[in-house]
Amino acid sequence: MMKPVMLSVYGAENVCASCVNMPTAKDTYEWLEAALKRKYPNQPFEMQYIDIHEPPDNEHAKELAEKIRNDEYFYPLVLVEDKIVGEGNPKLKDVYEEMEKHGYTENR
Repeated sequence: MMKPVMLSVYGAENVCASCVNMPTAKDTYEWLEAALKRKYPNQPFEMQYIDIHEPPDNEHAKELAEKIRNDEYFYPLVLVEDKIVGEGNPKLKDVYEEMEKHGYTENR
């Protein structure tokens, strides 16, 4: 069995200024999790939500959170493992493509 990939969704409680009328980062986390479970059933993956104002004690997470706060990236910022696959309004297609590079296959 393959090692489950880690998906990270960086965001904040409030919607980013450039992302008005789009889902919040928490909403993005939830719909992304639901979509991935439907597309890749019985293929485990891990997800984490990272608040950009209180990132975990991890240098990589802190650096990304700071870049988002400094407007270098829009949030929600979505990563598969350590690869950025979407920001602001992430596209499922891009997330799926990266998941499939890690061996995930669509349930048919």
